[in-house]
Amino acid sequence: MISFASDYIAGAHPQVLKRLVETNLEPLPGYGGDIYCDRAKEKIRTACGCPEVQVEFLTGGTQTNQIVISTLLREHEGVIAAQTGHVNTHEAGAVEYTGHKVLEVPQRDGKLDAAEVEGYIRAFYADENHEHMVFPGMVYISHPTEYGTLYRKAELEALSRVCRENKIPLFLDGARLGYGLMSRGADVTLADIAALCDVFYIGGTKVGALCGEAVVFTKNNRPPHFTNAVKKRGALLAKGRLLGVQFDALFTDGLYFELSRHAIEMAEQLKALLHEKNVEFYLESPTNQQFVILDDGQVETLKKQVSFGFWEKYGSDRTVVRFATSWSTTEEELNFLRSVL
Repeated sequence: MISFASDYIAGAHPQVLKRLVETNLEPLPGYGGDIYCDRAKEKIRTACGCPEVQVEFLTGGTQTNQIVISTLLREHEGVIAAQTGHVNTHEAGAVEYTGHKVLEVPQRDGKLDAAEVEGYIRAFYADENHEHMVFPGMVYISHPTEYGTLYRKAELEALSRVCRENKIPLFLDGARLGYGLMSRGADVTLADIAALCDVFYIGGTKVGALCGEAVVFTKNNRPPHFTNAVKKRGALLAKGRLLGVQFDALFTDGLYFELSRHAIEMAEQLKALLHEKNVEFYLESPTNQQFVILDDGQVETLKKQVSFGFWEKYGSDRTVVRFATSWSTTEEELNFLRSVL
């Protein structure tokens, strides 16, 4: 059985594991106050081209989304997100659990449109009853989106302008950020994201780490007493060194970008393979997730030999499924898929 079910099916890249082993017995301060967290933060600042950004480490994507959103929003505010946004669909109501509502807006290929966001905010304040409603206090996007699509730089600029004009932060979920940055279709750099977003995170869990996300506050806007807020939410890792060591390894000699580039190259081969087999695409994304339509008989036969992700039903007898490549995908796995499709 081989797997294209997701991009976190493997453990960690050998170089990351090597550094964890090498540093394993060093006595270090807890809660991220160690030299490896400091070193990783400095390397991330350099990669962002912004020496003044504030970097914090958390362990997973849902945890990161919940903490960033709940600490930046005020009591009466909610977060604008696409209908298909991860915080609105696949996070078990984690944001709502903190007392903040996800305010959904229609999506286009998984993306928010700046004009629709602006229209939503204007309509809210035009409503004479808005004091009885949840205020729009933040805009959440992901890059890549849930459909593996990418924001163009012009689209990010437009969203950033809307957020600035309305004095609310733009938050970018970067769980798969590396795959977005290394896509052949990308025109957005890490420095662009740092300049246009108020906060974003660099996902490690899906890009070569055992676990870990690096949150980047770009406007000197890290919430006051952030460590206290993280601990209150049960998310402060005592052995914070584990995150620092991993990100230090990932941001040494361009490893993070190398691993991301490999996943994209495998995805391009996957797309060619699917076209070769005349598989119908639901959405041909420029990143590491590919969405195709199979009849239900094909799904039942294929899943005996290959793992992949269910996405949604497509009519009465067909299904949209997702194949995802990652930093650990091999050409041998692609060749096996070719042989059984």
